[in-house]
Amino acid sequence: MRYFILSLIFVFGLSGGARADEAALRAVISSQIDAFLAEDVDRAYSFASPFIQRKFGTPETFGSMVREGYPMVWRPSDVTFLDAEVIAGKLWQSVLLRGPAGKSWIVDYEMIELEKGWKINGVQVRAAPEVAV
Repeated sequence: MRYFILSLIFVFGLSGGARADEAALRAVISSQIDAFLAEDVDRAYSFASPFIQRKFGTPETFGSMVREGYPMVWRPSDVTFLDAEVIAGKLWQSVLLRGPAGKSWIVDYEMIELEKGWKINGVQVRAAPEVAV
């Protein structure tokens, strides 16, 4: 019986930690989206990983890339968080975004954990399946 109770504590402890990490992932992504909506590219850039920051060099270049290449991230009209999962050793948080033209997209955010918290290390975008009403 004692091992059963310890097992439950272990399992619930892990799931609680997973929920805490998921909340942290969502907070970072939400904060970056809020920064884009406010056109605060400096703040949006701060949620990018060092790899992404080196790749684009400045917040302005990063902001231009997102504005021109990812309008659904720059100006979403609706944001719904989906599941987070590990794929090939990388942590991905999926988010359903409705873009400015009304089309829905699934944006998969690659997340990395650094000493100072979670950062966005890249995104993959795919069209969301159409749902009949």
